[in-house]
Amino acid sequence: MIIGCPKEIKDNENRVGLTPGGAMAYCRAGHRVLVEKGAGLGSGFPDEQYQEVGAEILDCGAAVWRRSEMIVKVKEPTRPEYPLMQENQIVFTYLHLAAERDLTMSFLERKISGVAYETVTEADTLPLLKPMSEVAGRMSVLVGAYFSSVTEGGAGILPTGVTGVAPSEVLVLGGGTVGTNAAMVAAGLRCQVTILDVDSKRLAYLNSILPSNVQNLFNDPLMLEKKLQSADIIIGAVLIPGAVAPKIVRYDMLKLIKPGSVLVDVAIDQGGCFESSKMTSHSKPVYTAEGLIHYCVGNMPGAYPRTSTMALTHATLGYGLELANRGLEKAVQENPAIRRGLNTYQGYVTIRPVAEVFDLWDRFKDIRQGLK
Repeated sequence: MIIGCPKEIKDNENRVGLTPGGAMAYCRAGHRVLVEKGAGLGSGFPDEQYQEVGAEILDCGAAVWRRSEMIVKVKEPTRPEYPLMQENQIVFTYLHLAAERDLTMSFLERKISGVAYETVTEADTLPLLKPMSEVAGRMSVLVGAYFSSVTEGGAGILPTGVTGVAPSEVLVLGGGTVGTNAAMVAAGLRCQVTILDVDSKRLAYLNSILPSNVQNLFNDPLMLEKKLQSADIIIGAVLIPGAVAPKIVRYDMLKLIKPGSVLVDVAIDQGGCFESSKMTSHSKPVYTAEGLIHYCVGNMPGAYPRTSTMALTHATLGYGLELANRGLEKAVQENPAIRRGLNTYQGYVTIRPVAEVFDLWDRFKDIRQGLK
């Protein structure tokens, strides 16, 4: 199979879909790898390292898209890339289709087989989402701390506190991978941390692994309102795999939050879990709404591309090789994890939350038993 790795073009997205080591693995398995010139530079991988392991360097992304049977990326294709997609091509990347109707329709029109990192599911875990969730979760507290400074529009509260002065209160909405990693970093900064979640088993687990300055509480409406009132940094970390993120904090609840508090919406690539959230970028990461700082960057791990690219390739490589070695149909038939990762196929939506949010039931194909 011909594997293509174009350069990411999203704002300040410095990750790349394949490390040189990943490219070598595909080449050694008998596949041809095409990499766009300069695609790996943001992550510290010059073109020469790809060439040394057998990959070919092409001058432009259009050529990579045109000549490849499977595209391996990091982020979902953006509008300039829609016309570059080839009919019946496999696109293996983060997709977040439930938040992007135009992207979804473009995949259907071009009969793209979209295999989404974020819905590949193995034993009730999301192995391809986990590494970037770890990065984003740990980042969320760091950016929250940075924008808490009065010079950045925040309330001027030092999250760590000092002798005789209390640290920040950090509220984490959701106790999954993002929330757990956010709580770990916030606790390490000596903040007072609260995680709110609706899964009692998960809360019991978090109680057993997190330090004593982290409270793990059930998220009922009264508790949410109470904790919003005292929080200095609020991390939105709620996930429903493949679906639009639920709006946990509504507009009318913003008045409960102290002016100058920082809201970090890690769920923004799935639509966000604050009703006041709108997508931002690394070049303009924040805006103020109702006196509150909103950080809603859709590709947070792109700020730390070396770490993120290596972690992502380590996670995705085995599944990508399976797609290339077996072909899409056979891989989907034989591996339930990849089957759950398939979001579009032959002009059909193959994942229920996307069909539901865009009312595309007439374009829905149920593939729970494989492709037919």
